[in-house]
Order: sequence, then C-alpha cells, then structure tokens
Amino acid sequence: MNSERKIFIDVIILSYSKSDQLKELTKQSVSTCLKSENASFIEFNIIVIESNQLLKPYQFDNTLTIYPDVNFGFHKYLNIGIRSSSNEFICLCNNDLIFHKGWATSILNAMVNDPNLMSASPYCPTFHGTRNIVKCDNVIYGYTNGIHLAGWCIFVKRKLFEQIGLLDERFIFWCCDDDYRMTLKKYNIPHALVCNSVVEHLESSSINNIDTKPVRSFRTKLYTTAQQHFFDFKWNHKSRLILYLKYLKLFILDK
Repeated sequence: MNSERKIFIDVIILSYSKSDQLKELTKQSVSTCLKSENASFIEFNIIVIESNQLLKPYQFDNTLTIYPDVNFGFHKYLNIGIRSSSNEFICLCNNDLIFHKGWATSILNAMVNDPNLMSASPYCPTFHGTRNIVKCDNVIYGYTNGIHLAGWCIFVKRKLFEQIGLLDERFIFWCCDDDYRMTLKKYNIPHALVCNSVVEHLESSSINNIDTKPVRSFRTKLYTTAQQHFFDFKWNHKSRLILYLKYLKLFILDK
C-alpha cells in the first residue's frame, strides 16, 4: 500500500466481560490490533461495545468503551459502534481475536487493487486451514459462509452502508453473518477473503461462555433457532404464517 496520507480505521469490538478470562480476551484483541501496524501509516480508533454493565465505567486501555443502555443484539451493538465512528474504513470484530502484523495493510492493498471491493475478511490459520485453504497472496471472491466470509472479522468501506443501510437489528445472534452476506449478494457488492491478511479467531471463546442452562432456555432459543426461522422467512420467502407457526412450536409447544 503506497499512500501519502495516514489511514484511519475504526475497529468495533463486541465484548462480554462477565469473567476475568473474557475481559482478558478483549484486552488481547485490543493489544494485538494496536501492535499490528505502524502507527505512522495506519492508526486504529478502537471502540469496545461492552455488554457487562457491572464493569461500567471501566474503559479498556486505548479505546472508547461504550455500555449500551439497550438489550443485546449483535447487529444492534455493531450499529452503535458504526454510528459512534466516522472513518473511511471500519472493521467489525468479535473480542476473541489475535491480529497479526500487516493484516490491515493486506486488506487495504486488495481494496486499492480492486476499487469495487468494499467488504473483506482476513485469513485464520485454524478456521480456514481446516477447510483446506492455505495462506497465500490470493484474494478469493465469494459469499460462502465459512470460506469467503467470517462473521468474527469483517473489514468494510464505510460507504458500503450508504448502499445497504445499517445492519438488520432483527438479527440478534445466530445468522447475522448469513444475513450480511445475503445482503451483499442482493446489492451485487463484492466480498473477498484476503488470504495474506491474518487474524486468528480463538474458536468462539466468548460464545462458548454463554449461559445455556434450562432456566435460560427461552433466551437461548431466541438467540439461536428463532434466528434461523427468521432468516428462512426473510431470504427464502417463507410466509409470515409459517414463521408464526414455527415460533409457536419453538416457544410454546416445545417445552
């Protein structure tokens, strides 16, 4: 990337620090991100959207930490970060990431080489390695979840949202990445996996700490299976009646 001006990137990190372990995950994501690029050329503006209100008013170092006063929603919280930032480039992230040297430079180079590329995901050695995708200089275009698109780290040009609008807040947890990729396809906006941009995903370390005990069964269904039903309704053109019947079975009959 040859640029005469410094590049500013907004990094939005969703965090749920209900334990010291999860708090350390967020700290690690922030720290490795800040160390990953030469600050003389690329500067990160990191915004942490923290779900644990008990941590307030704690601020993660070198970030703006926001404690939303609304119930959690993956897209809802990302939209808060998007609205709270203003730079040309935005990266939407989980908090269980390790950023490698030059990851952002590699994506920016891909976007310079193809000005139409507005959305990209980095390469994870574990996540993509198990799918027989090797780290290389390739830029692989497509919308397949688990290959081209990784919902834990999506790098976009802000002007993308001028075309598609903000993220659909009806998606709370599951299917958020699927809704995003389908929206890109709808608007014919290219997305690519940039194989020489490396960001490790620590295998859903935050997600695995979500409480799924029976007393939480309603909430668990709301965050998971209900999201699949709504995705099917939105993108596979199922009728509203079918959606309501599926909700009835899920929340009332399946006790």
